[in-house]
Amino acid sequence: MMRWEYRTTPLIIHNTTAILNNFGDEGWELVQVVTGPEGGLVAYLKRPKADA
Repeated sequence: MMRWEYRTTPLIIHNTTAILNNFGDEGWELVQVVTGPEGGLVAYLKRPKADA
């Protein structure tokens, strides 16, 4: 069974591409972007969990 780990991170509007590319290089896949509780953008990411 595939196991996942998840991460959330705020997105800075003027640097969104660089932020997402950095996470992509680390194996994270963007799942969704939503408006956070204080009005900024929050990215939800996932990647396969390494076997322990």
